[in-house]
Formats: sequence, structure tokens, C-alpha cells
Amino acid sequence: MLMFRAAYVFLLLLMVPLTLHATHNRAGEITYRHISGYTYEVTILTYTYSPSPANRDSLPVDWGDGSPIEFLQIDQMMMLPNNVRYNTYVGMHTYPGPGTYTISMVDPNRNAGIVNMPGSVNVAFYIESQLVINPFLGPNSSPVLLAPPMDNACVNYPFMHNPTAWDPDGDSLSYSLIVCKGANGLDVPSYTLPPASNSLGIDPVTGDFLWDSPTLNGEFNIAILIEEWRNGVRIGYVIRDMQIYVTSCNNQPPVIDPLNDTCVIVGDQLVIPVSASDPNNLQVTLSAQGGPLNLPEAPATFPTVVGHGQVSGTFQWTPGCNAVRNQPHLVTFKAVDNGVPVNMFDLKSMYITVIAPPVDTLEVAPLGGTMVLNWSESPCKQASGYSIYRKVGTSTFQPGPCITGVPAWTGYKRIGTVQGLSNTFFIDDNQGQGLTHGLYYCYRIVADFPDGAQSLASHEVCNELIRDIPVITHVTVDETDSVNGRITVQWLQPQEIDSSMAAGPYSYHILRKPKGGTAFVLIDSITLLSDTLFVDVPLNTVGNGYVYRIDLYNREPGNYFRIGSSPDASSVYLVAEPHDRRIALSWDPQTPWENLQYVIYKQDPLTMLFDSIATTTANNWSHQGLDNGTEYCYKVKSVGSYGAPNIISPLINWSQYTCAVPIDNVPPCPPELTVTTDCISNFVKWGLPPADCGADIAQYQLWFTPGIHHDYQLIYTSTGPFDTSFTHTLMPASVIGCYAIRGIDSSGNVGVFSQPVCVDDEKCDKYKIPNVFTPNGDGYNDILNPFPYTNVDRIDITIVSRWGNEVFSTSDPDINWDGTDQRSGNPVSDGVYFYVCDVWFVSLEGVRKRTLSGTVTVLR
Repeated sequence: MLMFRAAYVFLLLLMVPLTLHATHNRAGEITYRHISGYTYEVTILTYTYSPSPANRDSLPVDWGDGSPIEFLQIDQMMMLPNNVRYNTYVGMHTYPGPGTYTISMVDPNRNAGIVNMPGSVNVAFYIESQLVINPFLGPNSSPVLLAPPMDNACVNYPFMHNPTAWDPDGDSLSYSLIVCKGANGLDVPSYTLPPASNSLGIDPVTGDFLWDSPTLNGEFNIAILIEEWRNGVRIGYVIRDMQIYVTSCNNQPPVIDPLNDTCVIVGDQLVIPVSASDPNNLQVTLSAQGGPLNLPEAPATFPTVVGHGQVSGTFQWTPGCNAVRNQPHLVTFKAVDNGVPVNMFDLKSMYITVIAPPVDTLEVAPLGGTMVLNWSESPCKQASGYSIYRKVGTSTFQPGPCITGVPAWTGYKRIGTVQGLSNTFFIDDNQGQGLTHGLYYCYRIVADFPDGAQSLASHEVCNELIRDIPVITHVTVDETDSVNGRITVQWLQPQEIDSSMAAGPYSYHILRKPKGGTAFVLIDSITLLSDTLFVDVPLNTVGNGYVYRIDLYNREPGNYFRIGSSPDASSVYLVAEPHDRRIALSWDPQTPWENLQYVIYKQDPLTMLFDSIATTTANNWSHQGLDNGTEYCYKVKSVGSYGAPNIISPLINWSQYTCAVPIDNVPPCPPELTVTTDCISNFVKWGLPPADCGADIAQYQLWFTPGIHHDYQLIYTSTGPFDTSFTHTLMPASVIGCYAIRGIDSSGNVGVFSQPVCVDDEKCDKYKIPNVFTPNGDGYNDILNPFPYTNVDRIDITIVSRWGNEVFSTSDPDINWDGTDQRSGNPVSDGVYFYVCDVWFVSLEGVRKRTLSGTVTVLR
């Protein structure tokens, strides 16, 4: 019953004459705060004209879930200067479940006289916000807009406003201008943005609204859409409808000194001096707004300061862990003078990123083929887990105060994550493949937070596996030969063998397979552990690369078994692929150590010595600018390291040498084709291809098809590289078709076809029949012929008298009617005759029919 009466009262209010509500709503917005479960607290903020009889002690709110409209009682009211009243309405609502809900409020009308909203006194005031309840994204509270939605501006002076939106969940915010809303949430008819001298817009990232500059006095309204984003998904928005009062002024605004974005680590003190000056030496009030100043724990401070001409204050903040978030905090400073009639002001915004400190006491210990990591909990208890980063070898990376996580440029890669604040244990088994003996593994730990923020990286801790197996260090080609090639294999002997499991004596088994092969073959064995070098000969090092493995065996009588094996290591096998004036070199060694760089050597044809010509970190390199037909020979030196301090570095290994002869096997690029037509002939032209893929062009082949359902046919071969045009006259009279061209170079390489260029029937005049002719025998206009035409396959025309009697018919496209009755052979009477003509046009898709009808007058 109460709900019914409330709705009834609302309807009565809507029926009150509009003049009663004059000069009422000016600005406002709706925000919401998550309480628990599906329950939210909703706040409606409005600015109204205080003397207006339409001011309300309650406002209607549509929760957006189909439940009845509810009236919220005023929670707070404040009287402001210039007869403005600030009203706050607060209510609680529980939603039925996950979904997208639009919370809205409509009041019958706005204040009168809004310049950019004609008839504003009769326009409803409407604001809305969107709430998304998504269990996968977590609960959400809307941003809180700390700056009021009413402001003053001066004619011909730039105006700035920032809503100073603070999101309690740390979500990303974006800003845009939209049309103010009226009844039923529709755009206000005839609404326009305020006029500006230069520009008007809002920064989508910072929310800075700049109006440069107002040109008219009066009241103007704008609407700002503030959208929330979490993990790339929009999870809600708030629409602010704000009012700006513009008047004439004669003083300049104060100016705040430039501010830079910054960052601060939890527990460190941030101290930023802020200064402003007034060119007119007026009194200046310097204040600040922003999320850090409103935090319930460890808030920032900036006492408002007042002075004449120049004023300075100090922003101070020692943030706690509650301020850690992925998105930076926004603080907006405002300097306001005491000018008349408008207090001129300046805004400067600053972003502050709060970073969690690193985790401490990282320990790394080898266990079999794995590394076991332990570390202390993050000092920030809202951390959701940890990321583990690894690289081979030490780095010089020292996390700066604004660098979170571990950047990719450090050489570290994230190898795993763990969930939970107290889960500070991780085993690195290289995703089940085991770590490599001999490599020096370095680790860093980073604390992760629910919104994607990361802490500073921990200090670096390194270790290597217990070296209880052989570690190969060299597989280098000493001799390049197809029969007597030679490769030297070298390794480090084990340092720690568990004698309780394998008492010895020990031996090495050397195994080999061709690169790309599937099975290793035992090629030799060595019984002395200190003998760690083997020369493999004879080999075909010209045609093959080779992969080696060293097995360690326990030869104890009655306990013979393989203790372990080294990781596989291959030789550097160099491939040379000839091209036009270049040779492409490539190699792909498979080694347990990291190859840091490769040095390319070329043989001098006179001294037969190899000299270095290039260095690269890639597995390929191209030698450019060579002479076709000349042989070039190369080999590659790899420079690698295990990164461990107790293993020799660098590790130098050579490839075999290989030779190749550059040849022109690169076809020319397709020329660019153009086609024009005069509807009798087609004029085809093409340009020279780019010099880098067509310098030796010899001729061109031009191909043609009369339609898309036909094959292309060669119609012209140029006489040379500079023969770049062709006139194509087709019989019968049709210019329909498509052309494509390709080039052939002096080596016979045939290029790909260019993109087709087509001429269709719309390029030329349509088939038209004259509306009069004079078959009087004077030799002029005695025969009915169509105007000049092209692309006609056939016609079927019938001409009848005004009484419907057929006098002529033909399928001849030229018609050729001489004005006689086709049946009687007698001349027809002067007058108007009617025709129907089916015309079959030639087109790219084939022959198409078009029906023409009209009249032709016979005059003698």
C-alpha cells in the first residue's frame, strides 16, 4: 500500500504545471558502493536552486532490476552560495543475482535558461549509472567523484574541470563526453556542446575537461561518461551531468607550477612541494583532492594554504599496503583566486603509483634435476600469490623505484606462479623436462596482487645442479671433408658421484647420431675419468651435422649400470642458400649451453684464409651485394656460456665451411597496371617494377579475360623493358574484360601476376534509341538507328502503333527501321509509335538482359 501511494504521489508531481518547477535541477550523479553479497548502497547527488518550490525531501530511484520505483529520503542537505543547494540521497538495495543493472533517477525538469539546451525548463533531469554484478570479476563499487559537478568559467579564458574520480577497487577509468539525458533516458533534443573559441573536449585517460574558450555568458550543461574497466571488461559506469556558469571577467587565472607523475614504495615517504602564483597578485587558495587524501588508512595530507600573489604547500604521503594497486592514484591540485565576479582557477593533476616492497630471504637449492625455492611472505598481506622468474647466468638488473615485476629486457622469463600469500615454495623442474647440468640458474620472486599489480622484484639468487654427470663444453668441427672430416668433443668430468650408489670404477661411453637422426650409436668408450676429450674421425662433415651424448657408467663388478647422461650437444652445421646477388646463411645448433653470439667468417679467394665479416645473435645472416656466378665460402664461430662461475667461458665452437654461388632466382615484382577506355579500345599502361626486385626486367606479358567465368589468355608480349603500353581493340564492339601483367627478367625468372584491372559495362554509354526520325528520303535521319553503343551482344525490339498494331521487329542491334510497315511494306503514318526493347549487354559476369521502353516519333 505504501509503495502504491509513493508511486501515486510521484505521478501527481509529474502532472503539476511545469512553471512550478522552474529553476530547479542543475547537476548531479549516481554512485554505488558494494556492501555484501548482492547488496549495494546507492547515493544520488543533486545540485538544485534552493528557493525553488520543486526541491524534494525525497527522490525516485529505479534500481534497474524490475522492482518498483523507490523514493530515497534526503540524507544530507547543504546550502551553498548563489542560492544553490547540495542534496544527498542514500538507499540500500539487494539485487536478485548476477546481471547488468541501470540505476536511474528522473526529475521533471531542469533549471531554466541553459544556453545549450533550448527550453531547458521543460526538459526532464535524468542521471544514471550502470552496475555489473559478475561473479567472475568480483564485487565492484563505482568511482567516487571528489570534485563537485558545478563550476564557474570566464568568457575568452580557458576553462578546466576534472571530476577527480577515485575508484576504491583500483579499476581503470575512461572518460568521454555524451549528450545530456532527458525523459526516459533519451538524448535531450536539440542539445549542443557549448560553443568554444578553439576546442572543447575531455582527455579519455586523465578526465581533464578543457573548454578553450567560452564565447558566451550563461549557464551550460555537459554530461561526462566515466566507465570502469577490469581485465579489459567494462564493469560499470557513472554519468555526471554538470553545470558551468560563464560570465565576463577581467582578471587572469592563477597558475600552478608543473607537476610530474611519480611512484612511491610502501613505507617510504613521498614529499612533493606544490606552488602557484597569480599574475594579478590576488589572494590564492591552493587545495588538493584525490583518492590518496581519502584513504581510511595512512592517507596523504595537503593542508589548504592561502596567500597573496604566490602560495606554496607540501603534499606528503607515506602509503601503506592498502594503497597498492595496478592503476596509479590521481591527485588534482586546484589554485583559486578571489577575483570578482568569478573566482578564476587552475588545475594540475598528478598520478602516483604505489608499489609493494619486494619479498625477502629467497633461497635456491639443487635437488636432483630440479631447483627448490623458498622465500618469505610479502609484507603486504593482500597479495594473492607470487610469480617466479628465471634466467641463465647473472644479470645486472637492479629494480628501480618505479619498475615492478621483472621486465623482459632483463633476460628473465616467468616460469611459474603460486597462489596464496603463505605459499612461498616452488620446485623448478623445467615443466617436467628437468634442468640442465652445468647451467647457472638465477631466480627472482615477485608478489602478485588481485588487480594485476606486482611488487618490486626480489634480489637475485643463483645456483647450479650438483654436477654428478659429464657436461659437454665443445663440439667443434676441425676438418671439413666429405670422407675425412673431424670433430672434437670435449666435456667436464663429474664433480660429485654418490659412491654409496656407484663405487666405481667408472667409464665414459661416447654416443653419436647424425643431426636429425633418431638413434644414438656407441662409437667409443674411455675408462679414465680425467680423459675428457675425444676426436671423432673420419666423418662426412660436408653433408652432415652431428649430435653427441656422453654416458657415465659404473663398472663395479656385479653392479654395472649407467649412472647418468650428459645433455645432447650438436655441432654447428652451416647451410648456405644462394639467391640473387646474396647468400643466405643459417645454422641451428642444439646445445645445453647458451650461445650468446655467432661470428661469420668468409674465405679470401687469394690467401684462402677466413676473415670475420659480421657478428649476430640470430641463427641466420644474409650476405648482400655479391656478384652472381662467383663462389663464396663461409664458416661460423659460436660463442657460448653456461653462465656458471666455475665453468670455462666463453665456449668457442666452429662449424664446417661451406660454399655457394649467387644466382638470379628472384622473379621481378609485378608492375602497377592502369586501364582506360574510350569504349572502342582499351588503353593499357604499366610502370617499371621497383629496382630492388626488377632491375633486370627483360619483358612483360599482358593477359586478358573477357569475363570472370573465362580463363586468362596471353594477348601481348612487350618488345623490351621500356615497352610499357598496349592498345587493345576488341571485335565485336566490346571493351569488357580484365587485364593482368607479369614480368620476366633476363635470367628467365617469371614474376607473379599483378592485381587484375577490369573494364565493366558501366564505363561506357548505355544503349539508347532516338525519340524521333524522318524517313522522307532526303538522306538525313531516314533510318532509325540507336546512338553509338558498345558491349551489346544482341537485342529484341518490337515497335507498335498507338492502337497496338505491330509495325516492326528485329534482333539487329543497329535496328535499321526505314519507317515502313514490316508486314504490308507501306510507309507508316506520321505520329508516335511505342517500342519495347530487350537488350543483352556484355558484362564481366556474362551477358545480362535489360529491358528498355519508350516512344519514337515518325516525321516526314
